[in-house]
Amino acid sequence: MGHSDLSATPPGEPTTDGVTQTTDLPLYWRADGPPGAPPLLVLHGGPGAHHDYLYPQMLALSDSYRVITYDQRGGGRSKTDDPAPITWQTQVGDLARIVTEFGLIPPTIIGYSWGALLAMLYAIECAQHGDARLAPARLVLVSPAPITRAWRDEFESSLSVRGRSATILAMREELAASGLRERDPAAYRQRGFELSVAGYFADPSRARALTPFRVTGRVQQSVWNSLGEFDIRDDLRGVHCPTLVIHGKQDPIPLESAAAAAQSLSAEFIALDDCGHVPYVEQPELLFAAIRRFLAESHGSLRSGHPHAAHHDSR
Repeated sequence: MGHSDLSATPPGEPTTDGVTQTTDLPLYWRADGPPGAPPLLVLHGGPGAHHDYLYPQMLALSDSYRVITYDQRGGGRSKTDDPAPITWQTQVGDLARIVTEFGLIPPTIIGYSWGALLAMLYAIECAQHGDARLAPARLVLVSPAPITRAWRDEFESSLSVRGRSATILAMREELAASGLRERDPAAYRQRGFELSVAGYFADPSRARALTPFRVTGRVQQSVWNSLGEFDIRDDLRGVHCPTLVIHGKQDPIPLESAAAAAQSLSAEFIALDDCGHVPYVEQPELLFAAIRRFLAESHGSLRSGHPHAAHHDSR
């Protein structure tokens, strides 16, 4: 394809990409790792973003799994000029069609940030209204987006405060005085991106390791608007599959929200030290070790009911 994001593929592992055939808007997808390996469907954050900012780090899982992801409707290479608002229901519907089109029945879903909330909304819909065959076999929820409107408001306030921290303000002043804008516009844009996301990190300097991304604001706004004054804690109690929730202790998204999601799902909960919103950049060894262990342990117990709820602190 010659597309830049494919260059991050580990040597020797085939990458396949294309567009969906069964959604009314063709959605861009890609798959990495051995074609015969167990499939993992990975949902990116946003809403309104695109898959490739999870890479190259999330491709660590493609050594032993077939890692499938896609650009959700309205973002990245699945952009649309259709003025109709994109809602959480639209995204859940797309996800159900992708699960069916790729034969991921039942799917193992790894959701990051908004993608984790999308995975939860999808699981709730399957439990309440959908085809039980399409319900997740297991869920891995990494840095899940807030599960209530109140926690979302708290997150936005926290992120705003962080953006005005002395550390980040000093970094902004340093960039403004550097002359980089004139000397190297591309480097200046990269540094600007890093500063725009620095508040998500326990250590703002780690933002330079995050692959840059863009969010389509119209899509982000319409999805959040569609959720209204949401609180999915009770609905999550109707979802029954092995689940792992991982959240950084320094994530601007309240740890209480992730803990409440884990409690409602009777899930294993891991709180990572020295970690903000991007554990695949900040604590990759702990993150991927936990995911691999959970996938291995839950493989034998799929569909056998609730795992025992557990809580771990990283040390």
